[in-house]
Amino acid sequence: MAVFTELTDDEVRAFVAHLQAGELLSVEPVHAGIENTNYFVTTASAAWVLTLFERLTHRQLPFYLQLMQHLARHKLPVPEPRAAADGTLVHTLRGKPAALCTRLVGRHVEAPGTHHCAALGHALVGLHAGAVDFPGTQPNLRGLAWWQATAPQVRPFLDADAAALLDAEIAFQQQLAASAAYNGLPRAAVHADLFRDNVLFEGPDGHEHLSGCIDFYFAGVDTLLFDLAVCVNDWCLADETGRIDDARAGALLAAYGERRALTPTEHRLFPALLRAAALRFWLSRLADLLLPRDAALLQPKDPHHFERLLRHRVETPWHPPR
Repeated sequence: MAVFTELTDDEVRAFVAHLQAGELLSVEPVHAGIENTNYFVTTASAAWVLTLFERLTHRQLPFYLQLMQHLARHKLPVPEPRAAADGTLVHTLRGKPAALCTRLVGRHVEAPGTHHCAALGHALVGLHAGAVDFPGTQPNLRGLAWWQATAPQVRPFLDADAAALLDAEIAFQQQLAASAAYNGLPRAAVHADLFRDNVLFEGPDGHEHLSGCIDFYFAGVDTLLFDLAVCVNDWCLADETGRIDDARAGALLAAYGERRALTPTEHRLFPALLRAAALRFWLSRLADLLLPRDAALLQPKDPHHFERLLRHRVETPWHPPR
């Protein structure tokens, strides 16, 4: 849990007044997440999420906020950022870049069933379709270049087996990225972090509908297959070993495939992208644990989960059902 920048009510009141977002009624710090500072803000006109960005810069942020605005205007279940009178989406608060976005209703589902995974598949393909005509070009900033830069920083802390796994996987992903097959995969702006805690559901247990996809601040132009692999690695695990539950993964991919069928190359490379997704989050969790930042509240997530996942993906490749 993290709150890096503590704000006063008066600071928030002035901020929402500048954006003509209504009279401030309440402010509540959000203790989830480890990247940014978030507050739930309620005004007389709406419910909002106020975000102060602790790593992303004013220069990087237009891509994320413009993507959210673009998808929201396509009627997709995505928070819409509040623009200033001049149309600006990136604001400044306490000297840091900030945004105010609509707060979506719903709750996270910790133990998803096949109907949750099917709903995610439908939502994900909708996001991909909606992003086709989005003009932003910023790459996934947690992609291969970041993996190559971060691996040497965390490697000295690893035991010999983990270091060997890291070295081998970086080499494998470099080779994959250089291949013609990989470079021919369909691409667009993708969420790249659509874990269970970034999706909201509303309705009675067992009959929920997906009400929101949130936290687009790891989005970037990448392969659509990577986005799918991230979801399968989080939503479709059978147990802690990393084994994939075929029923949930099948439901997710079948729902996705109703609108966009995977290409033969995507079927063939799916195991490699599952490895890439596991590596990405193993490295980010290692960095959060071993290279931490100051925060009022901070609880890094366990990196060993994704180390186990990566080992399983290497030893037991999984292909989507045809």
